[in-house]
This record gives sequence, C-alpha cells and structure tokens, in this order.
Amino acid sequence: MKKITFAIVGTGVVGERIIKQLLQNTNAIIVALFDENGKRLQEMTDTYGLYAASSYDEVLSLKPDWIYIGTPPVSHASLSEKAMAQGLNVLCEKPLAHDVADGLVMSTAAANNSDIQTAMHFPLLYNPAVRHMMKLVDEGAIGKILRVELQAYFPHWPRVWQQNPWIASREQGGFTREIFPHYFQLMYRMFGHLSITSYETVYPEDETLAEIGVLAIGKTAHDIPFLLNGLSGIGQQEELSYTVYGAKGVLKLRNWSELSSAQKDSPFEILTSFDTVKSLTDECVLAANGEEALLVSFDEGLEVQKLIDHLLDES
Repeated sequence: MKKITFAIVGTGVVGERIIKQLLQNTNAIIVALFDENGKRLQEMTDTYGLYAASSYDEVLSLKPDWIYIGTPPVSHASLSEKAMAQGLNVLCEKPLAHDVADGLVMSTAAANNSDIQTAMHFPLLYNPAVRHMMKLVDEGAIGKILRVELQAYFPHWPRVWQQNPWIASREQGGFTREIFPHYFQLMYRMFGHLSITSYETVYPEDETLAEIGVLAIGKTAHDIPFLLNGLSGIGQQEELSYTVYGAKGVLKLRNWSELSSAQKDSPFEILTSFDTVKSLTDECVLAANGEEALLVSFDEGLEVQKLIDHLLDES
C-alpha cells in the first residue's frame, strides 16, 4: 500500500490529536503543519519534530494527498475550496462550516471535483463501542426503537481545557456546534434523515456569548421521536449520554465511549468486548489508495449543519 501524505492546518487540541493518530499510522506521513498562531505552531513542530509551513499557500504547494482543516468554522469553506481547487483531498473538522450557506459551497465544490475525496472528523464513527452499539441496533437486539435521547450537561462552557478566543462566542462556538454534531452524525447513520419539530434555545444576556441551554424534539426518517437536552453552567460534572430506547432493551453511550445495556427489569451493565475497527486516518489512507473506505462526506456533514443552523436560528 502506498504511503499517504497529510498536511495539518490548525494545531489546536483536536489538531494535535490528529497529529498523534497520524504518527502512529505506518502508512501516513505528515509533510507539514500550519497555524496562524505562530507560538502554537512552534510548540507543535518542536514537540513532534515536524516541518512548519510559512503560509497556507505553501501547504497547498506541497501537494499532500490530504489536508486536515482544524481551524475555526468560519474559515472552513474558504480553506477547503482552495484545497479542492488544487485537486487535494480534504479532511475537515466538524462542524462542516460556519453555516448552511458555507456548507453548500463546500459540498458543491466537492461534487464538482469528482476525483477528490472529502471527509469529516466525526470520531464516534471510529469508536469500537459506538460501532458495537450500531450493530446491536441494526440486528434488532433491543427490539423496536421507541425513542432516542441526547443529554449534554456542562459545568463550564467553554470547558476548562478548551479555552480559546472563539469557542465561547455566539458567532462560532457553543456546545450546539461543538458537541451536538457528533451525535447528530451518529443518529443520521443509525436512523436516516432527522428533522426538528420544536425547540427552545436559551442565550445569556451578553449577546457575544454562545447558548446556555437547548431543549428540542424531533423525529427520524421512520418517525422515531428524539429528544435533545443541553445545558451549561450547572453544578455537576460534565455528563454526556446518548440513549436508544427499545421495546426489548436499552443501550446507553456515556461520555463518548462507555457503552452499557439493560433489559426489562434489569439494571444497566457495562459492555467491554468489542471488535477492532479502523481509525479515521486508516480509512483516509485506504481512500487515497483507491480502496473502499468508511468516511463521512461533506454531503453528510451538510445534513448535520442544517440541524445546527435550525437550533441556532434566532429569527
């Protein structure tokens, strides 16, 4: 298998995770890092012994097989368009874009460049526990699906480890953009098209700050109801749970990777035995080698973006 080259644009906390994942992949080579934050870029190049590009144009000139875009959402469309115009594959951080309009630009540009691959960084899809959950639902292990619920509670937003100039802003940040997309994508893969029928999004008095509460109901393509409940600034530990309620059993994914199941009249039991799955970077390598790969395309990212925009519509 041919080794595949990657350039990393945006070296924040999540970008660094991608760097670490690529360094563990024997079929991947990082040819350059780039970040407009020079201090952070120097820190990452020193830490990992990688090359620092002086500009985004230099990154493009290196012609990597994949460009990872881990910058704030408002820049995703312009950076992706430039890369795709050069015939480069693009792996983009979620959410797809700043809004649906930008997302449409990205999706259309991808469609007009049929020789390239696009992918979104939705790590849940590459989590063994999550794939096991999907398999159990698909096999009918918990019976007819009656409801899906997402609960997301945060004592602090931004989270303590996630402080940066934009993550708290109403323009680009908030948990609806940062956390909900992971689960929207998972729900989309499991249950098809999603539509929100009613919602209430609560904002603080400071008009520059992101939402502090979201409560919404909706339905899947097959009319399975779902509930979304997000709240920040509360007196408890961070807690995330994605629960699928079936007539014969219930599956709960807690804090990203803890999967438990329950049957009628029985308590939840944590599941620990899962099949091995390929990582996102493994799948990118396969795709660049012309092999079948499990990737989330920009088109799928756009479906998620529509849900985000719906919940954040203040009109």
